[in-house]
Amino acid sequence: MGTRLPLVLRQLRRPPHPPGPPLRLRVPCRASSGGGSGGREDLLGQRRLLDGQARSSRSPGGRTPAARDSIVREVIQNSKEVLSLLQEKNPAFKPVLAIIQAGDDNLMQEINQNLAEETGLNITHICLPPDSSEAEIIDEILKINEDTRVHGLALQISENLFSNKILNALKPEKDVDGVTDINLGKLVRGDAHECFVSPVAKAVIELLEKSGVNLDGKKILVVGAHGSLEAALQCLFQRKGSMTMSSQWKTPQLQRKLHEADIVVLGSRKPEEIPLTWIQPGTTVLNCSHDFLSGKVGCGSPRIHFGGLIEEDDVSLLAAALRIQNMVSSGRRWLREQQHRRWRLHCLKLQPLSPVPSDIEISRGQTPKAVDVLAKEIGLLADEIEIYGKSKAKVRLSVLERLKNQADGKYVLVAGITPTPLGEGKSTVTIGLVQALTAHLNVNSFACLRQPSQGPTFGVKGGAAGGGYAQVIPMEEFNLHLTGDIHAITAANNLLAAAIDTRILHENTQTDKALYNRLVPLVNGVREFSEIQLARLKKLGINKTDPSTLTEEEVSKFARLDINPSTITWQRVLDTNDRFLRKITIGQGNTEKGYFRQAQFDIAVASEIMAVLALTDSLADMKARLGRMVVASDKSGHPVTADDLGVTGALTVLMKDAIKPNLMQTLEGTPVFVHAGPFANIAHGNSSVLADKIALKLVGEEGFVVTEAGFGADIGMEKFFNIKCRASGLVPNVVVLVATVRALKMHGGGPSVTAGVPLKKEYTEENIQLVADGCCNLQKQIQIAQLFGVPVVVALNVFKTDTRAEIDLVCELAKRAGAFDAVPCYHWSVGGKGSVDLARAVREAASKRSRFQFLYDVQLPVVDKIRTIAQAVYGAKDIELSPEAQAKIDRYTKQGFGNLPICMAKTHLSLSHEPDKKGVPRDFILPISDVRASIGAGFIYPLVGTMSTMPGLPTRPCFYDIDLDTETEQVKGLF
Repeated sequence: MGTRLPLVLRQLRRPPHPPGPPLRLRVPCRASSGGGSGGREDLLGQRRLLDGQARSSRSPGGRTPAARDSIVREVIQNSKEVLSLLQEKNPAFKPVLAIIQAGDDNLMQEINQNLAEETGLNITHICLPPDSSEAEIIDEILKINEDTRVHGLALQISENLFSNKILNALKPEKDVDGVTDINLGKLVRGDAHECFVSPVAKAVIELLEKSGVNLDGKKILVVGAHGSLEAALQCLFQRKGSMTMSSQWKTPQLQRKLHEADIVVLGSRKPEEIPLTWIQPGTTVLNCSHDFLSGKVGCGSPRIHFGGLIEEDDVSLLAAALRIQNMVSSGRRWLREQQHRRWRLHCLKLQPLSPVPSDIEISRGQTPKAVDVLAKEIGLLADEIEIYGKSKAKVRLSVLERLKNQADGKYVLVAGITPTPLGEGKSTVTIGLVQALTAHLNVNSFACLRQPSQGPTFGVKGGAAGGGYAQVIPMEEFNLHLTGDIHAITAANNLLAAAIDTRILHENTQTDKALYNRLVPLVNGVREFSEIQLARLKKLGINKTDPSTLTEEEVSKFARLDINPSTITWQRVLDTNDRFLRKITIGQGNTEKGYFRQAQFDIAVASEIMAVLALTDSLADMKARLGRMVVASDKSGHPVTADDLGVTGALTVLMKDAIKPNLMQTLEGTPVFVHAGPFANIAHGNSSVLADKIALKLVGEEGFVVTEAGFGADIGMEKFFNIKCRASGLVPNVVVLVATVRALKMHGGGPSVTAGVPLKKEYTEENIQLVADGCCNLQKQIQIAQLFGVPVVVALNVFKTDTRAEIDLVCELAKRAGAFDAVPCYHWSVGGKGSVDLARAVREAASKRSRFQFLYDVQLPVVDKIRTIAQAVYGAKDIELSPEAQAKIDRYTKQGFGNLPICMAKTHLSLSHEPDKKGVPRDFILPISDVRASIGAGFIYPLVGTMSTMPGLPTRPCFYDIDLDTETEQVKGLF
């Protein structure tokens, strides 16, 4: 052996370790971009030394080392060229071959490494002791199976370890040695192009044919081969027209079979008791045996003249090269799998009933696909999902890195006209649209929805999974708990709230020295700052890392946040409608030493942490956003953040799973992401940026992602464009504006409606005049969308009481107002089939070039940005700031937050600030009563009038109808 052995080889040659855990060396052998051939030439030179004088006795028909090396070079060069072409389009792509080795066959290890370097591959060796058990080897195989960085796996273990359990533990797509039953089965069936073929078997055929041996009609005897090698050799020889026999060394008729054979393939080491004279002179003999544990090669007997003797080292070297070739093929297949393709999605069939049953009956009547099946259908890998039960899973953010070079699909926003208490069906339209696109037009599409709060679910709404035959299933899981994201937000929010009041209490009751000693305690005789405390020191301009070196002034500056209790903006949250928590007094216990203050609870989805979750694009970004959340000001007017309180890391830990989008499905088996649910009044009211980004990659360039904005276009859509699109960098292609005839009748002057109360005749009988008058609101919302340069398709959500004349009138007036198209939709009663026309209109509108633009420049003063939204979107004549609002704007501007976008907190029931003003109010002054800041989320939110952040329960809440069947464990009465 030469001197260029890798470090791992030298380690393997050391004396055995004392008894203890098995040795497992994971050694990444990085391939060099140039100069790899030098190592390969050294290796080939080493092999020639092994040939030595023994090769000189070969007959003229035998292969020479030079000819053998030429074949290897040809295979490696071809593999190198193919890999180079793949990397031209995918520069970061570098396939990795993992080799599990039980033993110390260092020569084969070096062969593999040098050939990989020449080709441009990486190799990882997992080196186990020779006496490794079956379970230990399988454990290593399973780890590599799930490692997405590894594209091929080969086993270099002794023959007695090649059990069925070990071989079939390999993933067939990584089995570059072709030993699994699946690869062998495809080979036998004739699908060699779809499987990996044994490199050793391929090397045997290649060497024979390159030696000038015509295999057609030849009698082949394979001696001493077992398992996959025997099967692959027989299959390949038969394909060449050969007559193949197999025999073991101890077969009684072995001598006769050797005499009859034209070609003999030695599949294992020849026993000493069998003489070479049994092989007839002129017979071509090929030796592909190798003892991996001892490292011995060759026949172990004196050489005699055959028609051609192809030695084990010929086969081993070429087999190693062909394994590299298989590796490149594996990488090519993997890349092809990553590329966009139309999903092979098994859609679920609907059998709509009339009259339409309740939503929960429809949901329960459809059996969803297993979520891991759905994930595979849409291109997610097994290690990219975390399954929660049978029908939902979290999707890991690693998929974004894997698909970073994938082109995004089309981006569609579903918004609505100014809503009524009955709701206009934006979620239902969203689901109906994706069901139509995917299940009926065979177009990849994804719905992205917000997760509903349990407050409205048990209070007034009953559910938010869509409705009728256009909903997310199972709806009870969608509406209740899901995967616990809102609970994680609640825990994180309240941890921060507790940290604020606790810090004030301790600062009020301790000296600087006592406070400092507790913040930086002596542990095992050592005092040191935590990472987040070092960050605070840096923020304060104190460039010290040793706690003992701070001056008294620096200790006081570090230890005291000096929070002004009257400026605390951070509230506790609860995911329940509880009006009696809207104003509370905390600190009534004796242990609080007289510190008490007025506070309040908000509903959990109103927490800034929910807004952060919805706008973040990575775990690191979320941690940074959480850290810069401003919770109060100190007594000097400076902002106090979660970082200052030292709680950022803990908040991130509580949110580490919530950041992953939740995968579910529609009634027709198409994919849905349910993730985040920020309050649409005081936050931006849209599902998460991460869900949209992952979905856009998964659908591919020709696919569609349909996401929903809360409330009317004046609130949810405006915030989607000015806040969410700024944060994500994504550009929308189409707005789908949802309207209903009954809502337009209300905007046209119809009587008020109340959820749960029977509708008056104006809404159940044809009334063309009310519809015509109410279309002013629809026309205004179309104009708002046009401010942003995005084409609008109006989706008229049809109810059974709507007449043809009313439907036609709405569609005609919408198109006159500038809508690209207006389409009646019937998805509620028949599913995706009822929204095919809408899907076609959306697809056509998305083909037009987007002229998207923001409404305002964030560098404008805060007041100017507020005025722009009030006038351009709501139609206000001007704004009016309260003294408190003006003071807050001045403070936030002074603190450096004036360049953030604006998130207006306003009633959703009117374009104005007065809920009873329907249609299109004009010439009103918009009052701004207060201004608050969500610095972590990244926006300023002015309050228009009084805005409740904790809903209350009605006289008869929805929970009266919600129950559990204790026999079947089925939820009853949920919508």
